[in-house]
Amino acid sequence: MPASCKHPQVRVVAREEDAEFVVCQMCGEVFDAAEFADILNDVNEEGAGSDSVD
Repeated sequence: MPASCKHPQVRVVAREEDAEFVVCQMCGEVFDAAEFADILNDVNEEGAGSDSVD
């Protein structure tokens, strides 16, 4: 996986009873959708620095 990929494009590839799996269209990594939500939260926290516009 490229170090700069933050998974900007994903699609659902499988669903089970209590889990959904997505694949990144850019790097090909497959992961649980809940894990993807955590990734998005991390990215949003990194971007919420002093450069934010009110």
